[in-house]
Amino acid sequence: MVIFELILRTVITYLFILIIFRMMGKREIGELSVMDLVVFIMLAEIAIFLIEKPDSSIWRAIVPMGVLLSIQWVSAVLSLKSKKFRDWFDGKPSVLIKHGKIDEQEMRRQRYNFSDLLLQLREQEVQHLEDIDFAVLEPSGKLSVFKKKEDGSSDYAVVLIEDGQVQYAGLKQIDKTKDWLMNEMNKRGIESVEEISLCTINLNGEICMDYEDEMK
Repeated sequence: MVIFELILRTVITYLFILIIFRMMGKREIGELSVMDLVVFIMLAEIAIFLIEKPDSSIWRAIVPMGVLLSIQWVSAVLSLKSKKFRDWFDGKPSVLIKHGKIDEQEMRRQRYNFSDLLLQLREQEVQHLEDIDFAVLEPSGKLSVFKKKEDGSSDYAVVLIEDGQVQYAGLKQIDKTKDWLMNEMNKRGIESVEEISLCTINLNGEICMDYEDEMK
């Protein structure tokens, strides 16, 4: 009877954790947010409690798992609907290297040291800073490196509009204003930023726009 209950508790734990993981979406381990990691740790502790404490009520584990499931679902919905919430919850990407020059102030702000930087550069087979056009520290902690091409350009693009909202940090990065952006949109027959889900510009000044719900 004890073995049967242990099997039942293990199956129930597995199913609840599987449901929560499925709600997190298809992301790699290295791309998990802080919220995801917190949920992972708490689920592990609850799972241990549920399996190792056969004398305790199973609801003492089911209820916390249900609460975590609800929190994860609510945070996922809010992240989809609100960029402000997403930035606050997951953080923003930070440019650490621009045109081969390190932004030490931004590194200090992100509590990111040179050992971390050099390690991630070596992992991407980069040895010299002058080979880098841009390096961006993602909210997940991963460093995205955009190498210079033979002609001096790169594939790096600055985000100007995201989820129908103007990204002023991107405009500042290219030394442009919102009026300039609106003028570029008007040239393309676009009257409101809410019509755009994503707008980027590369270092050659080429603007790419994706319209809201374009695939409907």
